[in-house]
Amino acid sequence: MIRKPLTQSPQSRNSYQQISEFEGSKCQHCGLIHDYHLPSAVLFDRDNTLVVDVPYNGDPALVRPMPGARDALDMLRAHGIPVGVISNQSGIGRGLITNSQVQSVNQRITEILGHFDIWKICPHLDSDGCACRKPEPGMLLSAAQHLGVDPQKMVFVGDIGADIGAARAAGCRGILVPTEVTLQSEVDDAPIVASDLTSAVEVALGVH
Repeated sequence: MIRKPLTQSPQSRNSYQQISEFEGSKCQHCGLIHDYHLPSAVLFDRDNTLVVDVPYNGDPALVRPMPGARDALDMLRAHGIPVGVISNQSGIGRGLITNSQVQSVNQRITEILGHFDIWKICPHLDSDGCACRKPEPGMLLSAAQHLGVDPQKMVFVGDIGADIGAARAAGCRGILVPTEVTLQSEVDDAPIVASDLTSAVEVALGVH
């Protein structure tokens, strides 16, 4: 095994990817070389990963995609890889937004970013002790079961430590895309760090 830098970002000392030393083979979909087998699914956190975070947002008009989100998702779709969203939405449990409002926002996200094969939303608070709220693995494991894939062959992309913790607990491959709210300790702890969504998807695809 060798260690390959993923990004030139100074934010992380852990910006490395473990890859095999073989050359890989040319992909029939994109003509690029992949270092390893493609993931069975790539799932994403919602707020501050796919769309700009608006705390407890219940208004579809406020949805704005993160830079490169549509292109990154379409890259995966072009390979026939299922994509989905895994999101904590404690505003429901706090009574600040309704489930219907969250669904309306999610529908707007779909209109902007395209079809998702699965959505998983946790409405609970930390104090509820549920098994689905990230960093617990429940939503990822449920998504894997729904999609009929092995969690160990999935990738989960997020922006904070809870996302990476959920991936680790579910046995998924976690990729952190830091934003201004990401703590340095979360960056340091992440096994893989990418500078943006496009880079994260390229890592997931093993493109070089």
